[in-house]
Amino acid sequence: MLNAKLLKLPIAAHQHRHEHHQIVIGVRGEAELSVDGTGASLDTWRACVVPTEASHDYCGDDQNHVLVINLDPLAPAINTPAHADYERMMRVFERPRTLQMDSKLQGLVQFVASEFDRAPDNITLQQHLGASVLYCMADRIVDRQVHATHRSVISPEAIRRYIMSNLHRKVTVEDMASEACLSVSRFHEVFRDVVGTTPHQFLLQTRLEQAVHLLASSPLSVSEISYRTGFSSQSALTNALRKHRGTTPSKLQSNERVA
Repeated sequence: MLNAKLLKLPIAAHQHRHEHHQIVIGVRGEAELSVDGTGASLDTWRACVVPTEASHDYCGDDQNHVLVINLDPLAPAINTPAHADYERMMRVFERPRTLQMDSKLQGLVQFVASEFDRAPDNITLQQHLGASVLYCMADRIVDRQVHATHRSVISPEAIRRYIMSNLHRKVTVEDMASEACLSVSRFHEVFRDVVGTTPHQFLLQTRLEQAVHLLASSPLSVSEISYRTGFSSQSALTNALRKHRGTTPSKLQSNERVA
């Protein structure tokens, strides 16, 4: 179903197509690929996806070495472990694309290439290592797709504007979910994926940011600022500043007077 090899691309350009999916990953030097007319440059941080039957040109410099992983496009029998593996790895080959590798994936590719050099005749080892690289790439592609989908569903800036326009009153997670036209559970899941924090933490951070701004730049009393930023009392604001910002209203106001 899968085979992998380490090879050097020719300096002169060649063109072909094949009946299997392929990914070409830069290991050393530089190379050029053009898949169905779309060009891609490969170095040690990039990989190029070539779906089955896609026509592609390729060449490389004197130093180039690439890791090539081929995957049979015919799915194994359903209800077998091999079928589950195939479904997961096929995510990489939905369309031609150039992938930018992160440092962990790049390190894995370099390790795999060194193992290929160390054991050039160990086909089983090469298959397992090639599958590991594809698994990692597939997971990253799906993670990016999910993140992009979530970002199209929710706008953190829109939620921030909603909070700011209602800062003086009690704003709940239910209110923010309603603003995004999502259920509370779905809103919480999507918001945390996109922003990296919970809606409640985001709400508190927004309140504190505005409170710090007013304390440092306006003559308003702490009590008035507490009301305007949605804290239940002056002591509630003081406790939140001490816990999350390591300061107090009086320190922020005294800094402003000194300035």
